[in-house]
Amino acid sequence: MPARGAPRDEAAIDVVPEREARAAAERLELPPEVAATHRDLPRMVKENQLRSDLYYRLNVVPIRIPPLRERPEDIPLLVRYFTQKYARRMQKKIETIPASSLRKLASWHWPGNVRELENLVERAVVLSPTDRLAISVPELTDGSINTPPARADDFEEHDRIVQILKETKGRVGGADGAAARMGLKRTTLLTRMKRLGINPRNFP
Repeated sequence: MPARGAPRDEAAIDVVPEREARAAAERLELPPEVAATHRDLPRMVKENQLRSDLYYRLNVVPIRIPPLRERPEDIPLLVRYFTQKYARRMQKKIETIPASSLRKLASWHWPGNVRELENLVERAVVLSPTDRLAISVPELTDGSINTPPARADDFEEHDRIVQILKETKGRVGGADGAAARMGLKRTTLLTRMKRLGINPRNFP
């Protein structure tokens, strides 16, 4: 039994979603049981914070993935991947990523690892007003990049505006335009569209 006050076993290990696990297992010809963690599991077993039988069940083929700071050459690839991922989700067209931004991102030590990078790119895609990724790279300090994920209401508002622009074929003003349908002033809607990177010319 774990020591009193110790974290539950589940909290120490993130189980990979079944769909991803099965795909990885098929590629490697392994049974679909894949788990990941950043914890020191042998130490946790020694300190009775993790059951030894669970540890040995999982520790069949250990694979160490270095933290992002140890593989800066992967950062441009990940930035492009996350950009495409969220651009498709937001129905936006992002064609350019500034090389200067990629160089700055590659020099950061990423204490939040890949999730920190993904959050930064997700927010940049949401807020980019053109087809150029407007990724804000703060001055590199000893602290972490404090970039929260894009807000859920940003996604909802973006999707609603896009849907209405499709119905009006890109028309913003006028009696039957998107602004009138949403009960907004034309200038108010244009401001929101600019903030969310929505171009009415993409809806002929």
